[in-house]
Amino acid sequence: MFQACSPSNTRQNMSPRLRGRNLLKRTVRSAWPLVLAGSCVATAGEHPTLIHAGKLIDVVAGKVLETQSIVIADGRIQAVEAGYREAADAIDLTNATVMPGWLDMHVHIASENNPNRRTERFTMNPADHAYRSVVYAERTLMAGFTTVRDLGTMHGLAQSLRNAINQGWVVGPRVFTAGKSLATTGGHADPSNGVNAKLSEDPGPAEGVVNSVSDAYKGVRARYKEGADLIKITATGGVLSQAKSGQNPQFTLEEIQAIVAAAEDYGFKVAAHAHGAEGMKRAVLAGVHSIEHGTLMSDEVMRLMKREGTWYVPTIVAGKFVAEKAEQPGYFSELVRPKAAAIGPKLHDTFGRAYRTGVKIAFGTDSGVSPHGDNWKEFLYMIEAGMPPMEAIQSATASAAELLGESDNLGAITPGKFADIIAVPGDLMADPDLFGKVHFVMKQGVVYKQP
Repeated sequence: MFQACSPSNTRQNMSPRLRGRNLLKRTVRSAWPLVLAGSCVATAGEHPTLIHAGKLIDVVAGKVLETQSIVIADGRIQAVEAGYREAADAIDLTNATVMPGWLDMHVHIASENNPNRRTERFTMNPADHAYRSVVYAERTLMAGFTTVRDLGTMHGLAQSLRNAINQGWVVGPRVFTAGKSLATTGGHADPSNGVNAKLSEDPGPAEGVVNSVSDAYKGVRARYKEGADLIKITATGGVLSQAKSGQNPQFTLEEIQAIVAAAEDYGFKVAAHAHGAEGMKRAVLAGVHSIEHGTLMSDEVMRLMKREGTWYVPTIVAGKFVAEKAEQPGYFSELVRPKAAAIGPKLHDTFGRAYRTGVKIAFGTDSGVSPHGDNWKEFLYMIEAGMPPMEAIQSATASAAELLGESDNLGAITPGKFADIIAVPGDLMADPDLFGKVHFVMKQGVVYKQP
């Protein structure tokens, strides 16, 4: 099966641990077992890969094409043709719905919520978190998400995971990361929140705590130094931080403007976590590229976002998850629990209003708050709130690629783009539950999962 071959998935690029695990893990029919079995007879550079797609979602035109052939070479799509090009070794997806790999614009790839999350900061080393993140990365890719935007991870974990995936050392999606989020003292991403006085000294801008225009520049430059791909700020309070308010504005307009200006100098886009309307308003006026969550978004903010072209990344699945867990005594601290109960349920309604208003929407889940691998549930909630299935798919492909600034490479099955291709069995447009049944995953021409 030559189609699983690529210069990037040779034996020397796969660690012994992963080689052994993938051989044993028969549910993940990845490329490496094929290589080890000696059945990989040609590289992508020697012979193109051919996919026969029974139904192909054209996210550019917003329609489903029947009976298509996709030609792939050197990790990129070479052609899309009507009909099935004859080939004995074509990948048979004739009974499937084929589409571009999904992009999730809001994850926390190195962590996952659990009742012990607060104490794990003190009981686990960064290396422990790093090893665990490998599990989250593979789970995300196997769910059909070939690219993610990580919006807040400490200790450089997401950068290291990104690099390891790029080197072929571990299996996971393509990662773009903000590194450490920027916050104010006591703000949502202040790492010293909720700890004793001896440990709660102000970390400063190098550690992501910003309290002035000059701090803003240093904070952005520190993210550049640590190898971030974009900037994330916490423009308001948050649900899971050990602080009273989940919605108050936490930066001045001038501070956010300084962050955006500094980010532009370094070629960064800026994403703004925001639950309360005033913090959103300041962030939009200051020029951020996306509002994350947007829970208490007002009509005024929606009008501003439309005027400024600001993207909305909704994360409904995380809101549902925290609202559910707020009902379980002991899962959250007593400071967090009422915020989770109050704010979580509102995201679904806000999304529906934003969609009807015409705000630009890019798919995002906040996975890490909710479990990695359940990212697909966001599609169901978006559809429930009034977005048609085709537009939900576009939000996770072409729209997300545009927000990310990667439209030349990602977001559609068209010639020249990376061969990030996934499939589900059957007719996805007739059965939305199939979002959770991805059975084929290809990233940059390499097959990681197949029926």
